[in-house]
Amino acid sequence: MQNGEEVVGDYDTNGKVPVVNEQTNVPYIYAIGDILEGKPELTPVAIEAGLLLARRLYSDSVLQCDYTYVPTTVFTPLEYGSIGFSEENAIETYGEDNIEVYHSNLTPLEWTVAKRETNACYAKLICLIPEKEKVIGFHYLGPNAGEVTQGFALGIKLGATKSDFDATIGIHPTCAEIFTTLSVTKRSGKSTEQAGC
Repeated sequence: MQNGEEVVGDYDTNGKVPVVNEQTNVPYIYAIGDILEGKPELTPVAIEAGLLLARRLYSDSVLQCDYTYVPTTVFTPLEYGSIGFSEENAIETYGEDNIEVYHSNLTPLEWTVAKRETNACYAKLICLIPEKEKVIGFHYLGPNAGEVTQGFALGIKLGATKSDFDATIGIHPTCAEIFTTLSVTKRSGKSTEQAGC
C-alpha cells in the first residue's frame, strides 16, 4: 500500500503540496490546510477550505476559498494584525508605480494618561492605484489588533477603496479610527507622527 507522499508525488522544497483549487497533481486527491504550498497556515483557513471543498464535491457549489484577503493577528504584547498583501508583495505583483501606501503612527488615548511612549503604534493601507485605490493590504500594530483587523476584513474582501475608508465615519476615540483619516503617503516622505487626539 502506498502512503500519501508516494501517491501525490509533487512537493516543494518545504514539503508543501502545490494545488489548484485544493486539487493535487493526482485526479481525485485533494489537499487542504497547512500542507498547501503558499497558503496561510491558519486553522480558520483550513476549516473554510474544507467546508467549501466538501460543498463543491458533494453539492452544486462552485465557491472557492479566497486565500488572498485572510485576516490574521499575532497575539504578542503589542498585537499585529494584517489582511492581504504586504507592501513588498504588492510592489512585486503590481509594480511600484501602481501602489500607493498610506500610513501613520498613533498613540492610543489610554496610553496618554499613563504617560506611555507616544507614536508607538502603526497603521498602513496598501492601495492599488489603477483600481480606484482598491485596498489590497491592511496592517495594524497596536492594542486589540485582532478586533480591529477583523472589523475591517469584510470591507477589504468586498473590494473597499481608499475613498470608502475616507468616507467612513470613525468612532472617537478609538485606535481603529486612524484608518478613516490616513492621508500621509510613503512616497510623500512626510512625517507620520501624530500630535494627539
